[in-house]
Amino acid sequence: MSQPRPDFVILDLSLPDCDGIELCRQIREDSNVAILILSARSSDTDKVLGLGFGADDYMTKPFSLSELVARINAHLRKQDRWLQDNTEKVDLIQIDQMIINKNEYTFSLDQKHISLSAKEFEMLFFLMKNSNQVFSKTQLLDAVWGYDTYGDENTITVYIRRLREKIEVNPSCPIYLQTVWGVGYKFNTQNHS
Repeated sequence: MSQPRPDFVILDLSLPDCDGIELCRQIREDSNVAILILSARSSDTDKVLGLGFGADDYMTKPFSLSELVARINAHLRKQDRWLQDNTEKVDLIQIDQMIINKNEYTFSLDQKHISLSAKEFEMLFFLMKNSNQVFSKTQLLDAVWGYDTYGDENTITVYIRRLREKIEVNPSCPIYLQTVWGVGYKFNTQNHS
């Protein structure tokens, strides 16, 4: 994304000149700005695809204007809280060969920078900060998005999968981002040797 940099992006997937999913991917490569997809495409596949390419939220048409405004405000509040937290203290967590720095908004694995979307970063930071604690999908929605009323628990599944692809040697057999069946997810720091 070139100048100016917006605080928030509402993206329709049905654009006349380009593919909305591709534009979402390009925005995510260049920026951590929150992206909300607003689309007539309502299948789970479309939602998972949009979230998988970097969107932070997904709403289908027709939509309620009050719900759209509430979601935007929730994202902006979360962003403001995140910025306030970053200015108050430096948070750096190192687990094995992973380093996540909340102040610099960076994550590295084996001394290599790994690009994370804003929500991927927030979820990974939250789980690493609370290592070995199990969180339900609802708890993760509340911790990362700052609300649980409008959240879709499938969003958490998508973000966990994306994070596993970025940090696990074998994403289908994760060592760190583990599923606790029937309960939720945890960042495991025990028994990896």
